[in-house]
Amino acid sequence: MEMTLRWYGAAFDTVTLKQIRQIPGVTGVIATLYDAKPGEVWSREKIRGLREEVEAAGLHISGIESVNVHDAIKTGASERDEYIAHYIETLENLGKEGIHLVCYNFMPVFDWTRTELARMRPDGSTVLAYTQKAVDALEPEKMFSSIEKDMNGTVMPGWEPERMQRVKELFEMYRQVDEEKLFAHLKYFLEKIMPVCDQYDINMAIHPDDPAWSVFGLPRIITNQKNILRMMRMVDNPHNGVTFCSGSYGTNPENHLPEMIRSLKGRIHFAHVRNLKFNSPTDFEEAAHLSSDGSFDMYEIMKALYDIGFNGPIRPDHGRMIWDETAMPGYGLYDRALGAAYLNGLWEAIEKSSDRRAS
Repeated sequence: MEMTLRWYGAAFDTVTLKQIRQIPGVTGVIATLYDAKPGEVWSREKIRGLREEVEAAGLHISGIESVNVHDAIKTGASERDEYIAHYIETLENLGKEGIHLVCYNFMPVFDWTRTELARMRPDGSTVLAYTQKAVDALEPEKMFSSIEKDMNGTVMPGWEPERMQRVKELFEMYRQVDEEKLFAHLKYFLEKIMPVCDQYDINMAIHPDDPAWSVFGLPRIITNQKNILRMMRMVDNPHNGVTFCSGSYGTNPENHLPEMIRSLKGRIHFAHVRNLKFNSPTDFEEAAHLSSDGSFDMYEIMKALYDIGFNGPIRPDHGRMIWDETAMPGYGLYDRALGAAYLNGLWEAIEKSSDRRAS
């Protein structure tokens, strides 16, 4: 296991590489070319520049999150092969630069959905939160404006203003796409890219839908154990794997997280480990990573990853905003640093306990 932190790049992130380097136990970053548009080819020169910037700070790129998939691919539009060719070229360039992990998602329109970006918790921290009641009262095209004021002047992934201006158009693109068609389009995409993944040993780690149910009637398919196993069977290649995000799968209380982890042995390439606190089945808020602050048993989640021999990168995810920090909601320095230290502590305890039992 390697502990990492997500980093959006010097031009976009309030957290610096110098600060990340000082978090005990964090040795890598999950990076991206944040200004790249879906469908755009990432040049080898830009990837190399990013890699060299990270390495100059004493870290390394543990993976990319995300190389976004163009809507033409997700909807099965006539131009999808053009955009798949662009994606393959990007994967080739990443592989040539020694990067072997790509996190991506296959969610229609919204990459993730929250109805609040700064819900106040009893301790005075603020967190991302979701209530189905608020979603039901909103028209999709007003979703962005309802949370924009709480973005702290940042551009949040999947909620870029230029994309949100096209919400009506995007909904029309997906009007004829149901879950079965979305599965078929994902299969087509994966079959096309697996040869380059095999050539350059690139693990594709699909991120679950967040939350793990349909929002605004849009199809969602990466939501539970049954569907993720179906996804892996339909393109049975070890490079076709998952990002196990406890917070996204955990939005549905019916998902038993440790059991899911154990069912995915060998196919979890990346893990986002975070906690949620449920106020009702359709009202949740993001919590500190500590088990007692939320609804998940973080020890059991980490132990399940240890038990299956997981050796990929983990990152703490969606921290609270604490200590008067102003940053991209969910992606400040302080609470994610606390989360990294806590998760590393759990891992050390699990590892040492296992060694003692074995001896």
